[in-house]
Amino acid sequence: MCPWEFHDKPRDECGVLGIYAPGNSVSLKAYYGLNALQHRGEESAGIAVSDGKQIRVHKKMGLVAEVFNKDILSALKGNLAIGHVRYSTSGDSSEVNAQPLLYKDDKGSVAVAHNGNITNARQLKKRLAQTRTSGYTNLDSEIFLRLLAYYRNLSLEKLLELFLKEISGSYSLVIMTENSLIGLRDPYGMRPLCLGKLKEMESGYILASETCALRAVGGELVREIDPGEGVIIDKNGVSFMRSFPGRCRRLCIFEYIYLARSDSVIDGRTVNSVRREFGRELAREHPVAGDVVISIPESGTAMAMGYAEQCGLPFREGLLRNRYIGRTFIKPGQKNRELAVKMKFNVISDVIQGQRVVVVDDSLVRGTTSCQIVRMLREAGAKEVHLLVASPPLSSPCYYGIDIPSAAELVAAHRTLEEIRQYVGSDSLQYLSLKGMLQVLRRPKEFCTACFDGVYPVPVFEQETG
Repeated sequence: MCPWEFHDKPRDECGVLGIYAPGNSVSLKAYYGLNALQHRGEESAGIAVSDGKQIRVHKKMGLVAEVFNKDILSALKGNLAIGHVRYSTSGDSSEVNAQPLLYKDDKGSVAVAHNGNITNARQLKKRLAQTRTSGYTNLDSEIFLRLLAYYRNLSLEKLLELFLKEISGSYSLVIMTENSLIGLRDPYGMRPLCLGKLKEMESGYILASETCALRAVGGELVREIDPGEGVIIDKNGVSFMRSFPGRCRRLCIFEYIYLARSDSVIDGRTVNSVRREFGRELAREHPVAGDVVISIPESGTAMAMGYAEQCGLPFREGLLRNRYIGRTFIKPGQKNRELAVKMKFNVISDVIQGQRVVVVDDSLVRGTTSCQIVRMLREAGAKEVHLLVASPPLSSPCYYGIDIPSAAELVAAHRTLEEIRQYVGSDSLQYLSLKGMLQVLRRPKEFCTACFDGVYPVPVFEQETG
């Protein structure tokens, strides 16, 4: 059983990282970069390093700091590395499914780390089932490795073109041979990938899911990798290739809502500034007569601050999140779930007592956490509790690498607004409209909003996420 099995937030499948730094050891930088991406996956972590002759991999279940120590990093010698942190949305949560994945044959080695979800994985696996590249994991990500192995005679450019044409779904991908670092983003750009320059190294580069990882290793942003674009970094420098320049961009909207770290930059704007503007738009749509605004920390904090600023209400820390709860295993059952929320959050009673409390959260998935928090606030003496959600109602699952539950588990899928309010127990409940959210993002046609409206931009061949 996974820790926090009943989690009440969407989870991203993983974060990826790649570093190329000729003449320099990169394992420690990869470690720092993965730490910066830890929020994208807490179940397993791994780093693959090449010294130009062979690729070594170390990966295990656990957080980055639990998987690696000084001795392990010292043994990973090389000037080229890729790294991965993972949540399991496709494939079991077990060490055999940790990434990077490694393939070796008489022509050399190749390692792969993938963020996303392949929607035609079953069809591709059937095609490859009779080849020598049959797999040893149940990951959709292994499709990339098996295609790499099967088409070893193709150039890197032709391989990337093959991926873009053959593979359906979402992916940001980093690939490593003994001497090259490759990045690839799906034709719709659903999962993020950026390129950075290592400032102290003339020919050092980094690929990462988010810009926060660039800063962690002393890098600066060059630019985001475009949808349908590949990049190859080797002794000849940096080269780019594009196969689908005409496809319409469909970045996952949840990167801005919850997934990305607040200090990361997407399209030239910090995630934090966009989240604050979501809060302001929510206040314009749904002003509430309250005394104090609080957030459900930490993901809802920027939205709550924006809401308070727009309404002219004070923002206060009314809930304290226990940062040291660790990877606690909680048994199923409603009472255990309620206990887990109490372990995770504590009410600061003097902020709440006698107040009309406006609670702002980034999203509402199952509603499990919100029910318990509303109850805790009332027990602490809140006169009224108003729940404001800074995103639209979640009504559809995700098949592109975000662990959003089935429609049957989504609190908004089969309930009216009033029924949801009664379920969570608040005095009022309001959501930010999809129109308002897209207005904040300025380019409304460039985002995947399938979890809100059920419109899937990429065909879904198999209705499962694992």
